[in-house]
Amino acid sequence: MSSISGGGPQCPAIIYQGYGWKKRLAAHVSLARLDHSIKNIFVIPGIVIPISLAHSWPSNLWRNLVLGFLSTTFIACSNYVINETLDAPFDRLHPFKKDRPAALGLVSVPIAYAQWIAMMLIGVVMAIEISVPFTIVAVLLWIMGCVYNIRPIRTKNVVYLDVLSESVNNPLRLLLGWYIVSSQLVPPISLLCCYWMLGCYFMGLKRFSELREIGKCDLAGSYRESFKHYTERSLLQSVVFYCSSSMLLFGAFIIRYRMELILSFPIVAWVMCTYFQMAFTAGSAVQNPEKLYREPRIMVELGIAVVTITVLLFVDIPWLAVIFTPSIPTHALR
Repeated sequence: MSSISGGGPQCPAIIYQGYGWKKRLAAHVSLARLDHSIKNIFVIPGIVIPISLAHSWPSNLWRNLVLGFLSTTFIACSNYVINETLDAPFDRLHPFKKDRPAALGLVSVPIAYAQWIAMMLIGVVMAIEISVPFTIVAVLLWIMGCVYNIRPIRTKNVVYLDVLSESVNNPLRLLLGWYIVSSQLVPPISLLCCYWMLGCYFMGLKRFSELREIGKCDLAGSYRESFKHYTERSLLQSVVFYCSSSMLLFGAFIIRYRMELILSFPIVAWVMCTYFQMAFTAGSAVQNPEKLYREPRIMVELGIAVVTITVLLFVDIPWLAVIFTPSIPTHALR
């Protein structure tokens, strides 16, 4: 619905008033993007890894799991609400996002702001029931949503910083999972940075796929300011950097904490190669990761990777330590 009879673009407020309360309610519910809750899967490694390292779990684990996932969902949904509300003028210039409720004018901005704050408060209240560290990370996740979306910072408009700041949500989600299990164990910095760079890899390919699909540089730049400075080549260069960094850090974590995971590397690389290839396909789930379940091949590969990594986290393989024992005396390296 983009124009009234008689021609000319229609004011979003007029569009909003023209729909019944059920339609407007549905629009506000859709702002939360509950379908994006699939991204909370990134919390799971943060749960499994400390359990595998400590060989134990707290007695209140199931309670914390329920509260933790609900809290994370509310915080993430709060960020999605402010994202779509503030992006509405720009989404109207996007070939696909122009059909979002806020872009169509189906959303009341004051109500959306109230929804944004309310969902954050609900998420924080739930987080407090788990632990102080979990609450701090939950608040940081919300703050990063503000940094990414709200002026004068609005990092989503800054070239490269848009990818780096949005992908910080990955290690934050891992930390949320970690603190669901334990507030005592300290998560390895190598694992957190690996998770960050892996998120950058996915986000960099998302930007590449978006720019490739929109095609026209002027149109892409009007929709997202950072696209004024990106090219397909520069985005692919950054993706190579993120991929290399994440695998280097993954290796550092493996060597220090769990040598068995080195056997999972070929499968992890296989998944990353498939995802890279998908970025060149028009309309692929790379632009909308919450729709990855529609891609049978990548889902099978992810399933194999998850099962393999989970098994290797709990099954000891002593001969690996023998194979990777340093063959050069340490004094010779000084």
